[in-house]
Amino acid sequence: MKTDKNILIAFLLNLGFSIFEFFGGLFTGSIAIISDAVHDIGDAASIGISYFLEKKSKKQPDESFTYGYARYSVIGSVFTTLFLLFGSVMVIYNAVGRIISPTQINYKGMILFAIIGVCVNLAAAIFTRDGDSLNQKAVNLHMLEDVLGWIVVLIGAVVMRFTDFALIDPIMSICVAIFIFWNACKNLKEVIDLFLEKTPYGISLKEIRKHLMHIDGVMDVHHIHIWSFDGRNNYATMHIVTNADHPTVKQAVREELKEHGIGHITLELESENEHCEELQCKTEICEHSGHHHHHHHHH
Repeated sequence: MKTDKNILIAFLLNLGFSIFEFFGGLFTGSIAIISDAVHDIGDAASIGISYFLEKKSKKQPDESFTYGYARYSVIGSVFTTLFLLFGSVMVIYNAVGRIISPTQINYKGMILFAIIGVCVNLAAAIFTRDGDSLNQKAVNLHMLEDVLGWIVVLIGAVVMRFTDFALIDPIMSICVAIFIFWNACKNLKEVIDLFLEKTPYGISLKEIRKHLMHIDGVMDVHHIHIWSFDGRNNYATMHIVTNADHPTVKQAVREELKEHGIGHITLELESENEHCEELQCKTEICEHSGHHHHHHHHH
């Protein structure tokens, strides 16, 4: 699996670079670079967590984890995202301090470091670009945000070199931090939706039910549950009322659901005169319940 290897490469690049960068910050006296180093070390740590959880998430299902381990990757994404939120808040806090009391910086050293920073992080971002897990997205967000951060440091250093206007540095880091914070919040919402078993994005229950009702022999569809395990694999369970040949109906339903991106399906088939216990309970509550019972007496 490419994802694992890419995350590992990104992790090693990041870790090596953040240590190098920390000394660079001390050398140039730029607190922007030092705070960026702290932030990068944090990134590397959360990427490390992601790496191990992503590896674990590839394990096959077994008796303890009948659905497999895919959610571990999602938990990795939670750690990474929380770290991003914390990191961006710290960056904003430091930057505000800098605005209140500006400091002297070695701009030439800063320009040199920023150029190296852009190159290294661009490489890491390209490595982690094409993954589809939420975890991989979180890691890639880190990388992109590091590239952005460095481009900002670079532009800032160049401008300050010629104008000596030291406030540019903290103002720009605040902008980047707000961008990171916003994206991390969106990521976190996706993860929370997964854990709350929300219907996956882009799937409409009404639509699906309508399509299923069009299948020959299907008289009713109820108890539809659709959820996603890891943001990629969608699961569904439902009850289908039919008097037709069960295997044929099942096949048709499965094919219809596959078109909607649902691969793991559990179907309960009932014949028309069978009383679905759960359906009865539901009908009792239903506002037509009086009418419903009346209808039964005629039979």
